[in-house]
Amino acid sequence: MGLIQAVKGAVGGMLGDQWKDFLTIPDGLAPTAALFAAVPRGTNAGRGSNVHGSANIISNGSKIVVPEGYGLLLMQDGKITALAAEPGGYEWRSDDSQSKSIFAGDGLLDSLVLQSWERFKFGGIPGSQQLAFFVSLKELPDNRFGTQSEIYWDDGFLGTQVGAITRGSYTLKIVDPILFVKNFVPASYLQPGRVFDFTDLDNPAATQLFNEVVASLAPAFSRYTNDPAKGNRITRIQQDSVGFAQSLAEAVEAGYHWKAERGLTIVKTAIVAIEYDANTRELLKTVQRADALSGARGNSNLQASVAQGIQSAGENGGAAGIVGLGMASGMLGGIGGLQQPATPAGDDPVAKLKKAKEMLDLGLITQADYDALKAKALGL
Repeated sequence: MGLIQAVKGAVGGMLGDQWKDFLTIPDGLAPTAALFAAVPRGTNAGRGSNVHGSANIISNGSKIVVPEGYGLLLMQDGKITALAAEPGGYEWRSDDSQSKSIFAGDGLLDSLVLQSWERFKFGGIPGSQQLAFFVSLKELPDNRFGTQSEIYWDDGFLGTQVGAITRGSYTLKIVDPILFVKNFVPASYLQPGRVFDFTDLDNPAATQLFNEVVASLAPAFSRYTNDPAKGNRITRIQQDSVGFAQSLAEAVEAGYHWKAERGLTIVKTAIVAIEYDANTRELLKTVQRADALSGARGNSNLQASVAQGIQSAGENGGAAGIVGLGMASGMLGGIGGLQQPATPAGDDPVAKLKKAKEMLDLGLITQADYDALKAKALGL
Protein backbone atom coordinates (compact mmCIF):
# COMPACT_ATOMS: atom_id res chain seq x y z
CA MET A 1 0.00 0.00 0.00
CA GLY A 2 1.61 3.25 -1.11
CA LEU A 3 3.64 4.58 -4.04
CA ILE A 4 5.03 2.60 -6.95
CA GLN A 5 8.00 4.17 -8.72
CA ALA A 6 7.30 3.98 -12.43
CA VAL A 7 10.23 6.10 -13.60
CA LYS A 8 13.30 7.12 -11.61
CA GLY A 9 15.22 10.33 -12.27
CA ALA A 10 14.42 13.07 -14.78
CA VAL A 11 10.99 12.79 -16.36
CA GLY A 12 10.78 13.69 -20.06
CA GLY A 13 8.09 14.08 -22.66
CA MET A 14 7.70 10.33 -23.22
CA LEU A 15 6.20 9.83 -19.77
CA GLY A 16 3.99 12.87 -20.30
CA ASP A 17 2.65 11.30 -23.50
CA GLN A 18 1.90 8.06 -21.66
CA TRP A 19 0.32 9.80 -18.67
CA LYS A 20 -2.38 12.09 -19.98
CA ASP A 21 -3.56 12.93 -16.48
CA PHE A 22 -1.24 13.34 -13.52
CA LEU A 23 -0.38 15.70 -10.66
CA THR A 24 2.77 17.80 -10.37
CA ILE A 25 4.00 21.20 -9.13
CA PRO A 26 2.21 24.39 -10.24
CA ASP A 27 3.73 26.84 -12.69
CA GLY A 28 5.05 30.25 -11.65
CA LEU A 29 6.41 29.22 -8.26
CA ALA A 30 8.63 31.71 -6.46
CA PRO A 31 12.16 30.38 -5.79
CA THR A 32 11.47 30.85 -2.07
CA ALA A 33 8.35 28.60 -2.02
CA ALA A 34 8.86 25.78 0.47
CA LEU A 35 5.58 23.84 0.64
CA PHE A 36 2.47 23.80 -1.58
CA ALA A 37 -0.29 21.50 -2.82
CA ALA A 38 0.04 19.41 -5.98
CA VAL A 39 -2.05 20.45 -8.99
CA PRO A 40 -3.51 18.36 -11.82
CA ARG A 41 -2.09 18.51 -15.29
CA GLY A 42 -4.82 17.14 -17.57
CA THR A 43 -5.73 16.47 -21.16
CA ASN A 44 -8.61 18.93 -21.39
CA ALA A 45 -6.40 21.89 -22.20
CA GLY A 46 -3.50 19.96 -23.68
CA ARG A 47 -0.52 18.49 -21.88
CA GLY A 48 1.48 21.01 -19.88
CA SER A 49 -1.02 23.85 -19.74
CA ASN A 50 -3.72 23.02 -17.21
CA VAL A 51 -1.71 23.51 -14.00
CA HIS A 52 -3.84 26.08 -12.20
CA GLY A 53 -6.25 23.72 -10.45
CA SER A 54 -6.32 23.23 -6.71
CA ALA A 55 -7.57 19.66 -6.35
CA ASN A 56 -4.69 17.74 -4.76
CA ILE A 57 -6.79 14.71 -3.81
CA ILE A 58 -5.49 11.41 -5.17
CA SER A 59 -6.96 7.94 -5.09
CA ASN A 60 -6.07 4.42 -6.20
CA GLY A 61 -4.25 4.60 -9.55
CA SER A 62 -3.42 8.31 -9.44
CA LYS A 63 -0.18 9.29 -11.13
CA ILE A 64 2.23 11.91 -9.82
CA VAL A 65 5.38 13.43 -11.36
CA VAL A 66 8.07 14.63 -8.92
CA PRO A 67 10.54 17.06 -10.58
CA GLU A 68 14.19 17.49 -9.61
CA GLY A 69 14.67 19.42 -6.39
CA TYR A 70 11.30 18.56 -4.85
CA GLY A 71 9.86 15.92 -2.57
CA LEU A 72 6.32 14.51 -2.54
CA LEU A 73 4.34 14.16 0.69
CA LEU A 74 1.04 12.27 0.91
CA MET A 75 -1.20 12.95 3.90
CA GLN A 76 -4.44 11.64 5.32
CA ASP A 77 -6.27 13.00 8.36
CA GLY A 78 -3.29 15.24 9.17
CA LYS A 79 -0.78 12.37 9.14
CA ILE A 80 1.98 11.70 6.62
CA THR A 81 1.36 8.42 4.82
CA ALA A 82 4.10 8.49 2.14
CA LEU A 83 7.18 10.42 1.08
CA ALA A 84 9.07 10.40 -2.20
CA ALA A 85 12.28 12.46 -2.16
CA GLU A 86 13.58 11.02 -5.45
CA PRO A 87 12.62 12.64 -8.77
CA GLY A 88 10.54 10.53 -11.11
CA GLY A 89 7.06 9.27 -11.90
CA TYR A 90 4.93 7.51 -9.27
CA GLU A 91 1.57 5.75 -9.04
CA TRP A 92 -0.50 5.52 -5.87
CA ARG A 93 -1.73 1.97 -5.22
CA SER A 94 -3.67 1.06 -2.11
CA ASP A 95 -3.77 -2.67 -2.88
CA ASP A 96 -0.39 -3.50 -4.46
CA SER A 97 2.10 -5.50 -2.40
CA GLN A 98 4.98 -3.96 -4.36
CA SER A 99 4.15 -0.40 -3.32
CA LYS A 100 6.24 1.52 -0.82
CA SER A 101 5.60 4.36 1.57
CA ILE A 102 8.98 6.06 1.43
CA PHE A 103 11.59 6.88 -1.20
CA ALA A 104 14.16 8.83 0.80
CA GLY A 105 16.78 9.73 -1.79
CA ASP A 106 20.51 9.67 -1.18
CA GLY A 107 23.03 11.11 1.25
CA LEU A 108 22.08 13.18 4.28
CA LEU A 109 18.38 13.25 3.41
CA ASP A 110 18.25 9.46 3.35
CA SER A 111 19.52 8.89 6.91
CA LEU A 112 17.54 11.75 8.47
CA VAL A 113 14.24 10.95 6.75
CA LEU A 114 14.42 7.23 7.53
CA GLN A 115 14.80 8.02 11.23
CA SER A 116 11.84 10.41 11.17
CA TRP A 117 9.71 7.93 9.24
CA GLU A 118 10.24 5.24 11.86
CA ARG A 119 9.20 7.70 14.56
CA PHE A 120 6.10 9.13 12.89
CA LYS A 121 4.92 6.67 10.23
CA PHE A 122 1.20 6.12 9.71
CA GLY A 123 0.04 3.48 12.18
CA GLY A 124 -3.03 2.10 10.43
CA ILE A 125 -4.02 1.06 6.94
CA PRO A 126 -4.06 4.08 4.58
CA GLY A 127 -7.36 4.82 2.96
CA SER A 128 -7.85 5.15 -0.77
CA GLN A 129 -7.92 8.96 -0.74
CA GLN A 130 -4.80 11.00 -0.01
CA LEU A 131 -3.76 14.66 -0.18
CA ALA A 132 -0.60 15.38 -2.19
CA PHE A 133 1.85 18.16 -1.29
CA PHE A 134 5.26 19.10 -2.63
CA VAL A 135 8.14 20.29 -0.47
CA SER A 136 11.21 22.04 -1.86
CA LEU A 137 14.55 20.28 -1.28
CA LYS A 138 16.55 23.11 -2.86
CA GLU A 139 18.38 25.94 -1.16
CA LEU A 140 15.76 28.59 -0.43
CA PRO A 141 17.27 32.07 -0.87
CA ASP A 142 16.62 35.61 0.31
CA ASN A 143 16.01 35.01 4.00
CA ARG A 144 16.97 38.30 5.63
CA PHE A 145 18.45 39.10 9.01
CA GLY A 146 19.45 42.36 10.65
CA THR A 147 19.85 44.11 13.99
CA GLN A 148 18.51 47.53 14.92
CA SER A 149 21.02 48.01 17.74
CA GLU A 150 24.50 46.69 18.48
CA ILE A 151 25.09 43.06 19.31
CA TYR A 152 28.10 42.20 21.46
CA TRP A 153 30.37 39.18 21.57
CA ASP A 154 33.74 38.15 23.00
CA ASP A 155 36.30 38.41 20.22
CA GLY A 156 39.16 35.91 20.27
CA PHE A 157 41.60 38.03 18.26
CA LEU A 158 41.04 41.39 19.93
CA GLY A 159 40.80 39.72 23.32
CA THR A 160 37.84 41.79 24.47
CA GLN A 161 34.13 42.39 23.89
CA VAL A 162 33.24 44.05 20.61
CA GLY A 163 29.95 45.29 19.17
CA ALA A 164 28.35 45.96 15.79
CA ILE A 165 25.11 46.45 13.90
CA THR A 166 24.86 43.94 11.06
CA ARG A 167 22.50 42.88 8.27
CA GLY A 168 22.50 40.30 5.50
CA SER A 169 20.74 37.22 4.17
CA TYR A 170 21.03 33.44 4.28
CA THR A 171 19.84 30.38 2.38
CA LEU A 172 17.76 27.68 4.06
CA LYS A 173 17.42 24.01 3.19
CA ILE A 174 14.78 21.51 4.29
CA VAL A 175 16.80 18.37 5.11
CA ASP A 176 13.95 16.42 6.74
CA PRO A 177 10.52 17.06 5.16
CA ILE A 178 8.77 14.88 7.72
CA LEU A 179 10.03 16.89 10.69
CA PHE A 180 9.44 20.14 8.81
CA VAL A 181 5.75 19.45 8.12
CA LYS A 182 4.94 17.63 11.35
CA ASN A 183 6.67 19.99 13.81
CA PHE A 184 6.80 23.39 12.14
CA VAL A 185 4.35 24.13 9.30
CA PRO A 186 1.04 25.60 10.56
CA ALA A 187 -2.04 23.54 9.66
CA SER A 188 -3.48 26.48 7.70
CA TYR A 189 -0.86 25.89 4.99
CA LEU A 190 -1.80 22.21 4.50
CA GLN A 191 -4.64 22.89 2.08
CA PRO A 192 -5.00 23.62 -1.64
CA GLY A 193 -4.05 27.09 -2.85
CA ARG A 194 -1.73 27.93 0.07
CA VAL A 195 2.04 28.36 -0.35
CA PHE A 196 4.37 28.27 2.63
CA ASP A 197 7.13 30.81 1.91
CA PHE A 198 9.86 31.72 4.40
CA THR A 199 10.11 35.24 2.97
CA ASP A 200 6.39 35.98 3.38
CA LEU A 201 6.06 38.82 5.89
CA ASP A 202 2.59 37.55 6.85
CA ASN A 203 3.91 34.08 7.69
CA PRO A 204 4.15 33.87 11.51
CA ALA A 205 6.40 30.81 11.34
CA ALA A 206 8.87 32.67 9.13
CA THR A 207 8.81 35.62 11.54
CA GLN A 208 9.71 33.25 14.37
CA LEU A 209 12.72 31.99 12.39
CA PHE A 210 13.86 35.57 11.78
CA ASN A 211 13.75 36.35 15.49
CA GLU A 212 15.70 33.22 16.34
CA VAL A 213 18.40 34.00 13.78
CA VAL A 214 18.82 37.54 15.15
CA ALA A 215 19.10 36.13 18.67
CA SER A 216 21.78 33.70 17.45
CA LEU A 217 23.97 36.30 15.72
CA ALA A 218 26.05 37.20 18.77
CA PRO A 219 26.87 33.53 19.59
CA ALA A 220 27.61 32.95 15.89
CA PHE A 221 30.08 35.86 15.74
CA SER A 222 31.71 34.59 18.92
CA ARG A 223 32.00 31.04 17.50
CA TYR A 224 33.55 32.33 14.30
CA THR A 225 36.06 34.77 15.79
CA ASN A 226 37.16 32.30 18.49
CA ASP A 227 37.74 29.46 16.02
CA PRO A 228 41.50 29.17 15.30
CA ALA A 229 40.68 27.52 11.95
CA LYS A 230 39.07 30.78 10.82
CA GLY A 231 42.13 32.84 11.74
CA ASN A 232 40.31 34.65 14.57
CA ARG A 233 39.63 37.68 12.39
CA ILE A 234 36.21 39.35 12.35
CA THR A 235 37.21 41.08 9.10
CA ARG A 236 37.10 37.71 7.29
CA ILE A 237 33.43 37.05 8.00
CA GLN A 238 32.11 39.01 5.01
CA GLN A 239 34.31 37.03 2.60
CA ASP A 240 33.57 33.60 4.14
CA SER A 241 29.90 32.92 3.37
CA VAL A 242 30.11 29.17 4.04
CA GLY A 243 32.32 29.44 7.13
CA PHE A 244 30.10 31.97 8.87
CA ALA A 245 27.00 30.02 7.80
CA GLN A 246 28.40 27.01 9.66
CA SER A 247 28.93 29.11 12.77
CA LEU A 248 25.43 30.58 12.47
CA ALA A 249 23.86 27.15 11.89
CA GLU A 250 25.67 25.77 14.95
CA ALA A 251 24.49 28.68 17.09
CA VAL A 252 20.90 28.29 15.85
CA GLU A 253 21.00 24.55 16.46
CA ALA A 254 22.39 25.00 19.97
CA GLY A 255 19.69 27.51 20.86
CA TYR A 256 16.63 26.36 18.89
CA HIS A 257 17.30 22.86 17.46
CA TRP A 258 16.30 23.66 13.89
CA LYS A 259 17.77 20.52 12.36
CA ALA A 260 16.87 18.08 15.12
CA GLU A 261 13.29 19.24 15.61
CA ARG A 262 12.28 21.11 12.44
CA GLY A 263 14.39 19.52 9.68
CA LEU A 264 15.93 22.89 8.69
CA THR A 265 19.50 24.10 8.33
CA ILE A 266 21.34 27.23 7.18
CA VAL A 267 23.61 26.63 4.17
CA LYS A 268 25.14 29.98 3.15
CA THR A 269 25.19 33.56 4.37
CA ALA A 270 25.82 36.91 2.73
CA ILE A 271 26.68 39.71 5.16
CA VAL A 272 25.78 42.98 3.48
CA ALA A 273 27.19 45.27 6.15
CA ILE A 274 28.86 45.29 9.57
CA GLU A 275 28.87 48.67 11.31
CA TYR A 276 31.17 48.43 14.33
CA ASP A 277 30.64 50.64 17.36
CA ALA A 278 33.13 53.43 18.20
CA ASN A 279 35.22 51.37 20.63
CA THR A 280 35.54 48.46 18.19
CA ARG A 281 36.53 50.78 15.34
CA GLU A 282 39.32 52.20 17.51
CA LEU A 283 40.51 48.71 18.40
CA LEU A 284 40.59 47.73 14.72
CA LYS A 285 42.71 50.81 13.92
CA THR A 286 45.18 49.78 16.61
CA VAL A 287 45.35 46.26 15.21
CA GLN A 288 45.93 47.59 11.69
CA ARG A 289 48.80 49.78 12.91
CA ALA A 290 50.32 46.82 14.75
CA ASP A 291 50.05 44.67 11.62
CA ALA A 292 51.75 47.39 9.56
CA LEU A 293 54.69 47.52 12.00
CA SER A 294 55.20 43.77 12.27
CA GLY A 295 57.84 41.65 10.52
CA ALA A 296 60.23 43.01 7.88
CA ARG A 297 58.04 46.03 7.24
CA GLY A 298 58.30 46.96 10.92
CA ASN A 299 62.10 46.76 10.85
CA SER A 300 62.20 49.00 7.81
CA ASN A 301 59.94 51.55 9.51
CA LEU A 302 62.14 51.48 12.62
CA GLN A 303 65.32 52.05 10.61
CA ALA A 304 63.73 54.98 8.78
CA SER A 305 62.53 56.50 12.06
CA VAL A 306 65.93 56.23 13.74
CA ALA A 307 67.72 57.66 10.69
CA GLN A 308 65.31 60.58 10.64
CA GLY A 309 65.98 61.14 14.34
CA ILE A 310 69.75 61.30 13.78
CA GLN A 311 69.29 63.76 10.96
CA SER A 312 67.04 65.97 13.08
CA ALA A 313 69.49 65.85 15.98
CA GLY A 314 72.34 66.96 13.74
CA GLU A 315 70.30 69.80 12.28
CA ASN A 316 69.14 71.05 15.69
CA GLY A 317 72.69 71.19 17.13
CA GLY A 318 73.33 72.28 20.70
CA ALA A 319 73.49 70.08 23.73
CA ALA A 320 70.13 68.41 23.10
CA GLY A 321 71.07 67.56 19.57
CA ILE A 322 74.41 66.11 20.59
CA VAL A 323 72.83 63.97 23.32
CA GLY A 324 70.15 62.72 20.91
CA LEU A 325 72.79 61.95 18.30
CA GLY A 326 74.88 60.03 20.81
CA MET A 327 71.94 57.91 21.97
CA ALA A 328 70.85 57.07 18.42
CA SER A 329 74.36 56.32 17.21
CA GLY A 330 74.84 53.85 20.03
CA MET A 331 71.93 51.79 18.79
CA LEU A 332 72.49 51.67 15.04
CA GLY A 333 75.44 49.37 14.64
CA GLY A 334 73.40 46.23 13.97
CA ILE A 335 70.25 47.63 12.35
CA GLY A 336 69.88 47.02 8.65
CA GLY A 337 73.52 47.67 7.85
CA LEU A 338 73.35 51.36 8.80
CA GLN A 339 76.80 52.71 9.57
CA GLN A 340 77.54 53.71 13.17
CA PRO A 341 79.62 56.85 13.67
CA ALA A 342 82.94 56.51 15.45
CA THR A 343 82.45 55.76 19.14
CA PRO A 344 84.35 57.95 21.65
CA ALA A 345 86.97 56.02 23.54
CA GLY A 346 85.38 56.78 26.90
CA ASP A 347 81.97 55.18 26.10
CA ASP A 348 80.83 52.67 28.70
CA PRO A 349 79.93 49.32 27.05
CA VAL A 350 77.76 48.34 30.04
CA ALA A 351 75.62 51.44 29.59
CA LYS A 352 75.30 50.75 25.89
CA LEU A 353 74.20 47.17 26.51
CA LYS A 354 71.71 48.30 29.13
CA LYS A 355 70.20 50.78 26.68
CA ALA A 356 70.06 48.12 23.95
CA LYS A 357 68.31 45.70 26.30
CA GLU A 358 65.67 48.34 27.04
CA MET A 359 65.05 48.80 23.31
CA LEU A 360 64.80 45.02 22.85
CA ASP A 361 62.22 44.76 25.64
CA LEU A 362 60.19 47.56 24.05
CA GLY A 363 60.22 45.78 20.70
CA LEU A 364 62.15 48.53 18.97
CA ILE A 365 64.90 46.18 17.85
CA THR A 366 65.05 42.45 17.20
CA GLN A 367 67.00 39.80 19.08
CA ALA A 368 69.46 39.68 16.19
CA ASP A 369 70.00 43.44 16.45
CA TYR A 370 70.64 43.13 20.17
CA ASP A 371 73.12 40.26 19.71
CA ALA A 372 75.03 42.32 17.14
CA LEU A 373 75.19 45.33 19.47
CA LYS A 374 76.32 43.12 22.33
CA ALA A 375 79.14 41.59 20.28
CA LYS A 376 80.31 45.01 19.09
CA ALA A 377 80.23 46.52 22.60
CA LEU A 378 82.25 43.64 24.04
CA GLY A 379 84.67 43.63 21.12
CA LEU A 380 83.82 40.08 20.12
